[in-house]
Amino acid sequence: MTDVMRRVGYAALVIVLVTFGVSLLLHFSPGSVAQIVLGEEATPENIAALERELGLDRPFFVQYLDWLWHAVRGDLGTSPITGRSVTQSIAERLPVTLEIAALALIISLSVAVVLAVLSATAPNSALDRGINAVTSVILSIPTFVAGPLLIFLFAITFKGFPALGWTSIEAGLGPNLRAAFLPALAAGLVEIASFHRVLRADLIGTLREDFVAAARAKGMGRAYVLFRHAFRPSSFSLLTVSGLSLARLIGGTIIVEALFVLPGLGQLITQSIAQRDVITVQGVVAFIAIVFVIINTLVDVGYGLIDPRVRRAPRVQRKPKATIKKEAAV
Repeated sequence: MTDVMRRVGYAALVIVLVTFGVSLLLHFSPGSVAQIVLGEEATPENIAALERELGLDRPFFVQYLDWLWHAVRGDLGTSPITGRSVTQSIAERLPVTLEIAALALIISLSVAVVLAVLSATAPNSALDRGINAVTSVILSIPTFVAGPLLIFLFAITFKGFPALGWTSIEAGLGPNLRAAFLPALAAGLVEIASFHRVLRADLIGTLREDFVAAARAKGMGRAYVLFRHAFRPSSFSLLTVSGLSLARLIGGTIIVEALFVLPGLGQLITQSIAQRDVITVQGVVAFIAIVFVIINTLVDVGYGLIDPRVRRAPRVQRKPKATIKKEAAV
């Protein structure tokens, strides 16, 4: 129960700090949402009247605490630009962002596992050095460069995928995946290099352990030893990194959605920042922070599922301060 309360408290603190920081940055940035709503012809009196109506003339801390009080009760507010509920806007755009992030994770994990296994079975060989060189190049290409390159290569040159836009899954799974592939690949390229390095290092270390040598001495096949004895204990770090990557992909699709003109959360938050729609930005940021915390918690639970020794490991009991002082004196 104490551990659960600690996790809930940590999650709440992260969400409050993130939303507070974003709100503070937007508060001190130039411009006003009232100006956006009324247009360029609006008089200062009309802008001031609308700001009073929206409660934007109140001190920053009062505005933030008022939003936080309603957010805790499940009300993320209503956009003054569109007049729509922030929760409804998130629900409409979330499937696109989730699909791009999930597909990017699947692509990056699939490619990285194959490359890591090939590297770990022959470390420091020509094949291993070649794979390391390729992943180093991939790691050095930022998403805003990879996106246009992929569009030029696969959409314009080979015409295999659409360059821009989104096709809903209601139009068919095939057209939907064709529209999602290039954005997902652009978002997942960097993750391929990260996953490969993490899994390669852990696999090489595990393959040098005594229990792996014992399995080989018993005559077990190379592939059986690799996947049955070495792969699972080597996947702890990969599980952690992939969990954090999924959360980062959900929150980091802003560039990809802007490049490929996708109607996801990234496009929503970009438009809201440009329009000074603080309510929508706060709601989307809070939602992404909650998703990030939930995924981190699931990663912790996943440790126990991969290796039962983690579940059975006894907790370290903290010693009373009096005992520590007595031991130190001795």
